[in-house]
Amino acid sequence: MLFFQKRAESVLPPPPASDIGQLRTRIESQELPHHAREAAKRELERLEKTDPSAAEYGVGLAYLDFLLGLPWAAVTPDRLDLAQAEAVLDARHHGLGQIKDRVLEYLASRALRAAPDFHVLVVDDEDIARANLEHVLRKEGFKVRGAANGLEALAEVRRSEFDLIVTDLKMDKMDGLQLLAEARRISPATRVMLVTGFATVDTAVEAMRQGAVYYLAKPVNLDELRATVAALAKEKTAPASFRSPVLCFSGPPGTGKTSVGQAIAEALGRRFHRISLAGLRDEAELRGHRRTYVGALPGRVLQSYARLGVANPVFMLDEIDKIGKDFRGDPAAVFLEMLDPEQNSQFVDNYLEAPFDLSRTLFIATANDLAELSGPLRDRLEVVPFRGYTTREKVRIAAEHLLPRQLREHGLTHPFPTVTEEALRLTVTGHTREAGVRNLDRELGRICRKLARLRLEQGEGQAVAEVDAALAAALLGPPPYRGETAGAAPRLGVATGLVYADYGGEIISVEAIRMEGTGELLLTGSLGEVLRESARTALSLVRSRAGELGVDPGLFASQDVHIHIPAGSIPKEGSSAGLTVAVALASLFSGRLLRPDVALTGEITLTGKVLPVGGIREKILAAARAGIREVLVPEANRPEVAAMAGEDSPEVLVRHVATVFAALPLALA
Repeated sequence: MLFFQKRAESVLPPPPASDIGQLRTRIESQELPHHAREAAKRELERLEKTDPSAAEYGVGLAYLDFLLGLPWAAVTPDRLDLAQAEAVLDARHHGLGQIKDRVLEYLASRALRAAPDFHVLVVDDEDIARANLEHVLRKEGFKVRGAANGLEALAEVRRSEFDLIVTDLKMDKMDGLQLLAEARRISPATRVMLVTGFATVDTAVEAMRQGAVYYLAKPVNLDELRATVAALAKEKTAPASFRSPVLCFSGPPGTGKTSVGQAIAEALGRRFHRISLAGLRDEAELRGHRRTYVGALPGRVLQSYARLGVANPVFMLDEIDKIGKDFRGDPAAVFLEMLDPEQNSQFVDNYLEAPFDLSRTLFIATANDLAELSGPLRDRLEVVPFRGYTTREKVRIAAEHLLPRQLREHGLTHPFPTVTEEALRLTVTGHTREAGVRNLDRELGRICRKLARLRLEQGEGQAVAEVDAALAAALLGPPPYRGETAGAAPRLGVATGLVYADYGGEIISVEAIRMEGTGELLLTGSLGEVLRESARTALSLVRSRAGELGVDPGLFASQDVHIHIPAGSIPKEGSSAGLTVAVALASLFSGRLLRPDVALTGEITLTGKVLPVGGIREKILAAARAGIREVLVPEANRPEVAAMAGEDSPEVLVRHVATVFAALPLALA
C-alpha cells in the first residue's frame, strides 16, 4: 500500500517553480509587518503542498498576490506648505471660509507635529561643564537649552516638551535620579541620559532601572555623546503618531463637498480616492468575503488601497447617509471600526484575515442629512457644515468658475462671449432654486449650447458678443421660480415668516382670520405636526394674555380661528413659525395692522419666551431678496448673526427679541 502511495505521489506534476520562487522572493524582499509576513509564509507553505491542478492552488496564488500587492509601508510625503495649500483652495473654490480654515488648521497641526527639530535640555550645576555640552550639541544642529539644577529643569519641562534631557547625577536641591523620576512623570515620552563623575555599577544599574536611556562617565567622551544623541534623534517618530481626524462634510447637494475633498488631497500632495456608498446594502462589499466561499473577493476598502499603492491617501466616503441595511448585514457598522482612531490601525478584512493599518489615511465623509446616521457613527465624525451660497456668491462662482469652463466645453473660445452680471443674476434667481450651484451649472450650459448653435447658423462674423439680461431671458425662456416678495401695505392678521428649505431660505405668509363659531382652531396648508403644535401654543398664549393685548376674552369662545400658510401643495414642517403665528393672532384679535416690511422667525413657549432656531443666515438672505427691511430673530441666535458681519452682509436691520411681547411693538404698525 505504501509503495503505491509513493508511486502516485511521484507522478504528480511539481508546482511551477516560477510562481513559488517569485512569491518567495517577493516575501523576503518586501517590507512587511511581522503578522503579514507570517501569514504570507504560512500560505506559501500550504501552496507548496497543493496540487497545481487543484482549485485551491489558484485561490492561494490570488491571495498571496493580493497580500503582497497591498501598500503596507508605502506612503506619500505630506506637502505642509500652508501658503500653497491656501492658494489651491482659493483657486478651486469661492467662499467656504470656515471649511478652508478647518483644512488649514489641520495642515498647521501636521506641520508642527512633523517638525524635524530635536530638542535637548542640558542640566548641570557646573557652569563650564554645562556650557561645553550645550556648545557641542548645538554645533550638531540640535535645539539646546540649559538649566543650572533639577528644579530649574523641571520648570523648563513644564513649559516645553524635550526629546532628551542630559543631566548630571550629583546636584544641589535635586539630584539626577530624582529629576529622572519627575521628568518622566510630567513628560513620559522624554528620554533622559545621566552624566556623572562618580560612576559605579550600582548607580548605573539604578539609573537604567528607573528609565534612563544611557549612562556616561565624566570626563565625557564627546564622540560617544554625539553618536548617542544622533542615534536617539534618528529614532524620533513623532509624525507617525499623529491621528488624522475623520471629517464629515454635511450640507445640501451641489455645495462643493466632493470637490473640496479633492482640493484637500491636492493641497496635501496625497492621492485621492472616492467610494460612492449610495444604496450599498451588503456588508461584505466593504469587509470582503471569507475564503471559504467560492469566488471570494477582498472588500472594496482594501481593493482601493491596492489600486492606489499608498497607505495614506485622502479617502472620501461619499453619501454615507444613504447606506441601506437588510438581511445581508449593516454596512454602516464597518465604519465604526474604520473611522475610529483607536481601532482602525488594526482593520481586518474577511478575505485578508490580517490587520491592515488605516490610521495614516485622512478619511472624509459626505452627507446630506446627518439625522440618517446612527449615533455611534456620528460620534466618530467631526462635522463640517456646508451652507448654501448667497445670490451674490453664486453670481461670482458662475463668473469665475462655472461659465469659463462651460464656454470652453462648448467651443465658444474664439472669441469668448461676454455674459453680464445682470444676466447671471437673472439665471440664479429666476431659473434655479437650490443651496448649491449644480442646477446653475446646467442652466449656464443651456445658454452656451444656444450660443453655439447661433454661432454656427450666423457665422463667426455675426456671433453674439455679449449676453445681457434680455438675451438671457430669451435664451432660457420663462423663469420657473418666482420668489415671495414683501407686501406693500400693512395687513390685519397676516404676518411674514422666514423658513429654511433644502434650496435655502424663503419667506412665507401666515394668514389668520376669525369667524363666528364655537372656538375651533382650523389649520390648513399641508402643515406638519410640529407646526400644528406651534399654532396651538400661539393661540393659547394669546388667549392667556388677552387682557394685556386689550382683547375681550369672550371672543375666543364664540369665534373660530382659521390659520393658513399658502402653497398648500408643499408640505411644511419645522419649529420656527411659532413667533410668526403668535404675532398674526395678536394682530387679528387686537385689530392692529402688521408691518409688511418686517419678517419673523423663532419658536415660542407657553409663557411667551422665544427659542432659538436654525438656518438664520439663509433666512436673513431670503428676507433681503424679498425687500424686507427688518428681521426679528431670537436673542439666543445673536452669535449666528454676528458671524455674518464679515460676509457680504445684506442691507437688513436685524433685531433680537427674547419674548413674544418684545416682538409685538416692532411688528405691529
